[in-house]
Amino acid sequence: MSDKLKILERDPWLEPFEGDLKFRINEFERTKRRLLGNNLELSLIEFAEGYKYFGFHQEDESWVYREWAPNPAITNVYLVGDFNDWNGIQHELKSHKSGVWELRVLGKMPLGSRVKVQLIVNSASLWRVPTYANYVEQQPDLSFAQVLYQPTYKFKHTEPKITEAPLIYEAHIGISTEEYRINSYAEFTRDVLPRIKADGYNTIQLMAIQEHPLYSSFGYQVSNFYAASSRFGKPDDLMALIDQAHGLGLRVLLDVVHSHAVKNVGEGLNLFDGTTRQFFHDGVRGEHPTWNTKLFNYGKDEVIHFLLSNLKFWLDVYRFDGFRFDGVTSMLYRDHGLGTSFDAYVKYFSMNTDIEAVSYLMMATELVHNYRSDAICIAEDMSAMPGMALPISEGGIGFDYRLSMGVPDYWIKQLKTKTDDQLDLMRLWWELTTRRPGEKNIGYAESHDQALVGDKTLMFRLADAEMYWSMDIQSSSIAIDRAMALHKMIRLITFSLAGEGYLNFMGNEFGHPEWLDFPRPGNGDSYQHARRQWSLSTNPELRFQYLLAFDNSMIQLEHDYKFLEEVSRLEQKWIQNSDKILAYQKGNLLFAYNFHPRDSKSMIFEFSSVELILDSDDTKFGGFGPRNDFKFEGGKLEIKLASRTAMVFKLK
Repeated sequence: MSDKLKILERDPWLEPFEGDLKFRINEFERTKRRLLGNNLELSLIEFAEGYKYFGFHQEDESWVYREWAPNPAITNVYLVGDFNDWNGIQHELKSHKSGVWELRVLGKMPLGSRVKVQLIVNSASLWRVPTYANYVEQQPDLSFAQVLYQPTYKFKHTEPKITEAPLIYEAHIGISTEEYRINSYAEFTRDVLPRIKADGYNTIQLMAIQEHPLYSSFGYQVSNFYAASSRFGKPDDLMALIDQAHGLGLRVLLDVVHSHAVKNVGEGLNLFDGTTRQFFHDGVRGEHPTWNTKLFNYGKDEVIHFLLSNLKFWLDVYRFDGFRFDGVTSMLYRDHGLGTSFDAYVKYFSMNTDIEAVSYLMMATELVHNYRSDAICIAEDMSAMPGMALPISEGGIGFDYRLSMGVPDYWIKQLKTKTDDQLDLMRLWWELTTRRPGEKNIGYAESHDQALVGDKTLMFRLADAEMYWSMDIQSSSIAIDRAMALHKMIRLITFSLAGEGYLNFMGNEFGHPEWLDFPRPGNGDSYQHARRQWSLSTNPELRFQYLLAFDNSMIQLEHDYKFLEEVSRLEQKWIQNSDKILAYQKGNLLFAYNFHPRDSKSMIFEFSSVELILDSDDTKFGGFGPRNDFKFEGGKLEIKLASRTAMVFKLK
């Protein structure tokens, strides 16, 4: 390690915390040495192979099942299932060192059988789903059981090598049908993948893949970390989905949940061997106070092994192209960042920081990048921890991107609490362009979070009830005109400024109405809001088609001009709060906006040559053009923009 960390050169305000930054690197290295021992040839890639040892495997003439259950009070462990009439006396596991139990049986694995593991603890029977289960189904009593399953799918396509900025389409398999039901992997592959490709996105982020008992948890209360959710189909179906996406040139990221686990006993990891401490912290530290879930002990070698192996499993077996790590803020701090205002550097390096979790995240990003150098790691961290998206060698934690989580919150606050006249363009600029030095962000105006029950999609927040009556092309509505115009402007300015990549949640590209709500007792188990109304965007009588056309053209800008990673250039005279006009240059593109709610505005610039490439007021985008105009003479560009419109120029 060099004397001076590069992160300090990027951000001199971190100088007083140099010792803290070096401490987290030392802890990372110390933990790695502890895990790998003195074997310098062993790497994290080789270490993270728990899925090849534990669980069920066919080995030559025998099949073997191994489980880690270290509770010393366990006297017997049996494999039970429908293949032995749920009586495991003939299938007892033998105890090995370090709490590992093993069963070896001659012959072929009884594929298709439903099985559980029975642990005898102090004469009591504990019935559990094996921890490395790769396929789990609910039984009639709503408990889970592993179905012995070996995927047979043969991948046909190699992972795409994408060099442009990530343009991410956040998707949930279950709600991706317009029908009142849960959709499948196969139907998503057939119906939704072509939409994503046609819309210009190059990366898919799949949510709720890891098995979870409660559908309405949106996949964030995981029970079986190695099992692809059986609600949507078989493991082979998910493999086929990813393979087909690769064939279309699309990357696929997994929304991975390593920040917590479901409390359910019998289905997941909680009290698996009869103790809390097997995977989680004991006592209060092992309980999330608001999520009502269990919290991992990241300082325990076996837990690190389980979680790192899980990451490699999804990369290796399913060929995912990286991860969006959920709940990173909760992992970083002992108080999980709840109620903390991260307004001073000291709050990132106090006793509140969970250094064991930080070390785990560093090992996770190193493993992913060592196994797949082109894999992407994105952190969902609302605290803006310094170095989150910087290489470990520079003093960072190793993620490639962090989510610009403050941006959608800003838009919601603006639309809920302020009038259009109160839009502060200087504040907007600061929100969209402020980054940790050297760190890349994924910008977005809204994700699934902003549409969950109790909230609204951006378009529905803008239009509200008028959306039900005036989205047809024949209706005249001032409310809808405003909503359409601002929806386009908000997405364009966020897309171009808020990150070096961009994210959109499924359906929001065409202004999906209302909110998200999964079937549950509180809504009569209704699927009304747990589906995507694709037909809205293809109905020629409705205005949703215009928002989709605009989103397509906006996304195409990055394909054509590769500007997202370019530094923004701004002259202060290009921001005029009183007139609500704003302009900036990204790469060789000029973006100009008039946010004024009533009046047309003009701007003058000096360039050698320009070409208009996008006008939000174009009639193909549901605008009222031609209203906007520009004149270019003698190296001087004069732009006239109607109220709530934007134009993009190519600078030659």
